[in-house]
Amino acid sequence: MAESFFPHLKWEQLWAATQETLYMTALSGAATFVLGILLGLALFLTARGGLFQNRTLYSVISIVVNVFRSIPFIILIVLLIPFTKAIVGSILGANAALPALIVGAAPFYARLVEIALREVDKGVIEATRSMGARLSTLVFRVLLPESSPALVSGITVTLIALVSYSAMAGVIGAGGLGNLAYLEGFQRNHNDVTLVATVTILIIVFIIQFCGDVITSLLDKR
Repeated sequence: MAESFFPHLKWEQLWAATQETLYMTALSGAATFVLGILLGLALFLTARGGLFQNRTLYSVISIVVNVFRSIPFIILIVLLIPFTKAIVGSILGANAALPALIVGAAPFYARLVEIALREVDKGVIEATRSMGARLSTLVFRVLLPESSPALVSGITVTLIALVSYSAMAGVIGAGGLGNLAYLEGFQRNHNDVTLVATVTILIIVFIIQFCGDVITSLLDKR
């Protein structure tokens, strides 16, 4: 029955492409979460009024974040080809997409982290500092826990963006559902393949959004 509706679709090919998309999203998402937290903390702590206020350092980090956040992803992939080839050894396949995915998403998430940290009650921060708490205590016991709902909400948005980025990366040979939709669907005029690949991407996005919303609501103490 399914074959009559999707005559050109090979289900094993769809499953392999889905796995590649999930692989790219999961690995780049994990790296983006860590790097975004670090960059966001650096921005928050060195900003005016921060614990380590440093206008020069803040400006440098902010410029780097803004530059990489602003470059269109498809152009970023091309710009990073030499870097990707140097560390991965190839510009094709799911692994080759990871550097561009991380470099493109980490600055985006870093800004969301900075915004989330700014929403933490300054009274709580000052009370913790007045008790002589170390920086590690302030970060891991106050800043990150208090901003956790916003951090989860931010990484949810970022993961959805990464799914979109991975689809774009697939167009130039990174694999995944984007590659399937473009090569097997668009270029061969197999509309059924394009449709199923697109619906699969939407399902992944809906699942990420649902899980993110559930976790955010559980963490939100308000």
